Amino acid sequence: MPPAKKRARAYDPVKIRAAVLAQFGNVQRAVGTLTPGQLALPTRLAGWTVRDLAAHVTMAVETVSRNLERDEPAKAELTLLDWPFATGARAADISDGTLALAAAHPDPVALYARAGERLAAALDGACGDRVLAARTGAITLADYLVTRTVELVVHTDDLNDAVPGLDVPYDRQALAAATRLLADALAVKAPGGATEVRIPPFAVVQCVQGPRHTRGTPPNVVETDPLTWIRLATGRVTWQEAVESAKVGASGERADLAALLPLMS
Repeated sequence: MPPAKKRARAYDPVKIRAAVLAQFGNVQRAVGTLTPGQLALPTRLAGWTVRDLAAHVTMAVETVSRNLERDEPAKAELTLLDWPFATGARAADISDGTLALAAAHPDPVALYARAGERLAAALDGACGDRVLAARTGAITLADYLVTRTVELVVHTDDLNDAVPGLDVPYDRQALAAATRLLADALAVKAPGGATEVRIPPFAVVQCVQGPRHTRGTPPNVVETDPLTWIRLATGRVTWQEAVESAKVGASGERADLAALLPLMS
């Protein structure tokens, strides 16, 4: 795990809570419209159907409810910028748990109703400084909710990719937080000031070792949109694919980020 030496940016805890609830609600409403045939469609996540993916989204928020029910650790061990690099070790367990959950709950509408009620109840009055015993490491509730925006936005995109015409909307605050956290994670993985990565309208970060520019247009610039950035950071699309499809603009000898991506697996 790369050391998180960069200080995490501040997130408004009220807006983040609202964003998590809003994006989960967007997915919940969309899942409620899916037919049995759509639920059986494959997704870009190997071995997962749409039903499995939908079940996984409830897992992403159930961890909030479940962790608030557990005893509180003495202190937080995981910072927000550690989290993107701490998830890979649990990939196999997450996949197994997802498939088991989907098999045990064939009615996704009921599963979402329960998860949504538990999430809303758990967050009602919960303090952001409360430390959660998350499996990736002890982390404050406020930071953990920022990580939930990544989970929700990434899997909303997975659902939209799998089901033609589904078009689940993205809450703006959730999309912004997910974009910023993953942009900051890149700056942690490749510290420096030689390359400027622009993801309008949400984030600009400096990264990659080399000469630092002080004024004017940087010599190395990468620019893309939020969803393309999130897909790159999570391995949904490769750097080469994004560049060739003109989803990424890159100029300068230090503007090739292929070796640094994905950030999360």
